[in-house]
Amino acid sequence: MSGHSKWSKIKRKKGALDAKRSNIFSRLSKEITVAVKEGGISDPSMNAQLRIAVLNAKGQNMPKDNIDRAISKGEKDGNDLAEIFLEAYGAGRVAVFVECLSDNNNRTVADIRHIITKRGGSLATNGSLSFIFDRKGVFTIPVQEGTDMEELELEFIEAGAEDVEVDEDVIIITTALEDFGNFNKKLEELKIEAQKVELQRIPKVDKRLAVEDAKVVMRMIEELEDNEDVQNVYHNLEMTEELERALEEE
Repeated sequence: MSGHSKWSKIKRKKGALDAKRSNIFSRLSKEITVAVKEGGISDPSMNAQLRIAVLNAKGQNMPKDNIDRAISKGEKDGNDLAEIFLEAYGAGRVAVFVECLSDNNNRTVADIRHIITKRGGSLATNGSLSFIFDRKGVFTIPVQEGTDMEELELEFIEAGAEDVEVDEDVIIITTALEDFGNFNKKLEELKIEAQKVELQRIPKVDKRLAVEDAKVVMRMIEELEDNEDVQNVYHNLEMTEELERALEEE
């Protein structure tokens, strides 16, 4: 878990997940469209997956018009999008799991393969790396002034939180996959609106590389994340303090 969590912090500091990223709204729109398609309902109050997708879009300051268009698209032609999961080894045998939403499987696979091989990696057989990652719920919640953190943490633990971490102005809570729904309901009961709600793939074991080799892997990951068909990228590269400093200086 630590590697992915630390990289998420660095990305927040660097602004890499801000709305200025050219494709962030595109990703969010796809999530909304697929949520409508899979849930069969375009009303967020009656479609839990759509409710989470809309919440995440609002957390990234996505305009209401964009959200409405994505919902409308899901009602009309959401069937064009399909999930694609790709597993790979990066430089130094770092495990990488790529989640995509695409209307063209061949294009997406070719683009992802090109990025990975260019940076010294290779695609792996699907299913061969899944055992390296655990599926976890990750909730990002803004810290409210005057919050009794000790009492709130007890509430979270009772609802299934495995880990509660305060990072500057947000609280990051991790739950087991089977507790994801219950924890979401607990937030609703407490009238707490999350900034972001995700099901992430958390590595069971991190892999440490020399800084220069690790930077090659991180460049590959950034390129993958910039691809318009990619929704999420997970990896088991260990984020050492030395690597964090090197990335922050770039």
